[in-house]
Amino acid sequence: MNMPVIGLGTFRLKDQVVIDSVTNGLDVGYRHIDTAQIYGNEAEVGQAIATSGISRNDLYITTKIWTENLSRDKLIPSLKESLNKLKVDQLDLTLIHWPSPNDALPVAEYVAALAQAKAQGLTKEIGVSNFTISQMQQAINTVGASEIATNQIELHPFLQNQKVVEFARQHGIHITAYMPLAYGKVMEDAVLKQIAATHGTTPAQVSLAWLLQQGFAVIPSSTKRENLISNLKADQIKLSDGEMQAITKLDRAERLVSPDFGPKWD
Repeated sequence: MNMPVIGLGTFRLKDQVVIDSVTNGLDVGYRHIDTAQIYGNEAEVGQAIATSGISRNDLYITTKIWTENLSRDKLIPSLKESLNKLKVDQLDLTLIHWPSPNDALPVAEYVAALAQAKAQGLTKEIGVSNFTISQMQQAINTVGASEIATNQIELHPFLQNQKVVEFARQHGIHITAYMPLAYGKVMEDAVLKQIAATHGTTPAQVSLAWLLQQGFAVIPSSTKRENLISNLKADQIKLSDGEMQAITKLDRAERLVSPDFGPKWD
C-alpha cells in the first residue's frame, strides 16, 4: 500500500488520549498512523489498531527509531520491540527520527542498519526525518535515493524549508510535513483566515491543502473528532495559484521544533 497523503500524527499524545485519538481517527477514515519510539505510545497505538477491526493490509503504519537506538547493534532489536508493542509483524515505514546528535555516529552506519531491517522484512520501506541536505546526501550515498521513501520534516506556512525540499525533489525523495498546523498558529493568521472564508473552510484545512497541492504528505494530530474529520477533508479543497502564492509569502523561518541535539539546519 502506498502512503496515504493524510496521516494521523500522535506526537505528545499519551495513554487513553492517544487510544481515543487513533480509535476516532480510524473510525472516521484515517488509514495512515504515525508514531515513534520516543513518543512512549507505541503500545497504546497498537492497542487502538488491534481493537479497530480494520485489516492490517488496509493500514499504513510508521514508526521512528530514536537516537539512542541508532547504533548497528541496537537498531534492529529496538525495531523488533516496536513491532511487538504495535502488535504487527511488519511496519510500512520506519524512519530514522533524528540524525545522530553531533554526528557522533556516521549516517552511513544507521541508514545501512535500517536497510538491513528492511531486508529482514521488518519494514516495507525506510526513510529519514529531520535530515539536513548534507545528511540526506550521506543517506543517498549509503543506500541510493530510490530506497529513501521520505524525509519527514517540520513544514507549515511559517517554515517552508525550501532548500531541503528543493534538494529532496531533485533526488526524487518524497517529503512528509510534520507540525503542518504549526501547533495551531495557522488558525490565527489573517491571510489563511481570509482564504478559508473564501472556501467556506478552516485555516487548518487551507494550510493542509496548501501542503498537499505541493505533493507533500501531512500528518496532523488532533484529539477532537470534528477536527480529525475536518483535517481528513483537506484534499477536497483546491487553492488557486494566487492563494498558493499568498501562503508561500508567509514564510518566516519560524521553526517550532529545534531541540539542542538537533542538526545544524540548512
